[in-house]
Amino acid sequence: MQPVTKTLIIEYMALKAGIVGLPNVGKSTLFNCLSSAKAQAANFPFCTIDAQLGQITVPDERLGKLAELVHPGRIVPATCDIVDIAGLVKGASKGEGLGNQFLGNIRETDAIIHVLRCFDNDNIVHVDGSVNPVRDKEIIDIELQLKDLETVENRIKRVEKQARVGGDKQAKLEYDVLMQFKEALEAGKSARTVAFETEDEQLVAKNLFLLTSKPVLYVCNVDDTSAANGNKYVEAVREAIKEENAQLLIISAQTEADIAELDSYEEKQMFLEDIGLKESGCDRLIKAIYTLLNLQTFITAGEMEVKAWTFRKGWKAPQCAGVIHTDFEKGFIRAEVIKYEDYINYGSEAAVKEAGKMGVEGKEYVVQDGDIMHFRFNV
Repeated sequence: MQPVTKTLIIEYMALKAGIVGLPNVGKSTLFNCLSSAKAQAANFPFCTIDAQLGQITVPDERLGKLAELVHPGRIVPATCDIVDIAGLVKGASKGEGLGNQFLGNIRETDAIIHVLRCFDNDNIVHVDGSVNPVRDKEIIDIELQLKDLETVENRIKRVEKQARVGGDKQAKLEYDVLMQFKEALEAGKSARTVAFETEDEQLVAKNLFLLTSKPVLYVCNVDDTSAANGNKYVEAVREAIKEENAQLLIISAQTEADIAELDSYEEKQMFLEDIGLKESGCDRLIKAIYTLLNLQTFITAGEMEVKAWTFRKGWKAPQCAGVIHTDFEKGFIRAEVIKYEDYINYGSEAAVKEAGKMGVEGKEYVVQDGDIMHFRFNV
């Protein structure tokens, strides 16, 4: 029987993270936990849109602390959609099974979340007969690498002549980048292991949209006794990815399922403390995906609501204003900015102003994670 992976897509402001994993690695359990994730409180419910689509909230402790000071009518956290989509079999790179659909879905993502089985359980049969997360990782890696190698070789055929005899500097640059990728892929390494020094090379590499160049987070699904510190399987994965420029997260899907069954926030916190964790794996996973996609949050705080807004790291004030409404960006005048720590320390917007801690920023201000913003505009 060929290993089949199912894939989920998690989307934030049109940026997507695809979650992949072989059968019986605990991905379905994890999906169900994410699907029922109530973030920090019961008033942030999971919203079922249809059988394959759900919406989850991005946990952010800052919202609750601000709400204690502002007493808003409601708290609105950032959200993201999760979608259950088609899977992969060995041979996907050649279009076998649902391979083309799987690879197409992965190509549309901006990051990959790869769930690996790192637990022993005789009652849960592994599709390949034994627990070996490094082997499982390689099954998917190989299919993605083969597809990338095909892409690179086809591109080389197009630019090689221009690069060698045509005197085309751009073609020469692209050819050199492609050859470095080809060498890595033929050696069984992912494109993300190749480092380029110049901005021109980096831009060429980025525009190839290779599957294995996407940032990746390996999620090691362990048993409940290993949730805090990991185990031998986690260490094997850590060793296998050390040259990949990839992140690793330890999570126990079964523990997350147990937490999801608890009714109150207090019960969940007590459960986590008992097993040596400060926050749930689902919350850590959502935050990790947020970071992997290079996303941050600014906040608006008033009597009506305390709300989190998602923006891409590095955006300037007018771009962030446009997240709220396009008119805010078009008619941007200035942004009034309070640092989260200052708001908490002084206790109110008025006190922050009185202390001279409110910043008045123009169009070039680069918004920071956690900034509390008020935009002035004129349309």
